[in-house]
Amino acid sequence: MTYRIRAHHGMCFSFFQGKGYSGEFTENMWKMKEELERNPEVILLRETDDVCAHCPNNQQGACASAEKVADYDKQVLSLCGLEQGTRIRWKDFDKLIQENIIRPGRREEVCGDCEWNKLCVLRVMTQITSAHN
Repeated sequence: MTYRIRAHHGMCFSFFQGKGYSGEFTENMWKMKEELERNPEVILLRETDDVCAHCPNNQQGACASAEKVADYDKQVLSLCGLEQGTRIRWKDFDKLIQENIIRPGRREEVCGDCEWNKLCVLRVMTQITSAHN
């Protein structure tokens, strides 16, 4: 199976903690995360995807924050050297995100104005604290 994934959702999966817009959305994120761990092929998009299907901001196939999240997608694709429509194995895409955005500390540059930013910051702080203990 091939999954349709917005490019910036690659970063969301790195920080997802089971909190979300709604129970249905959160349940779908857990299910998608589990499916992606099997390393399927994904098609990278700059439009609504398989994650968005259960998002309350999905308004008849369009995101209520379309302009903002399209910019996140554009930045992720650019920083990873990819283009919309790229077909890639999930773990290869995740590796590119880790190497080009997360480890170099560029996450907030890409999506620091996201409403979920505080959760990502807390996740990073927890990981740093755990690494030092």
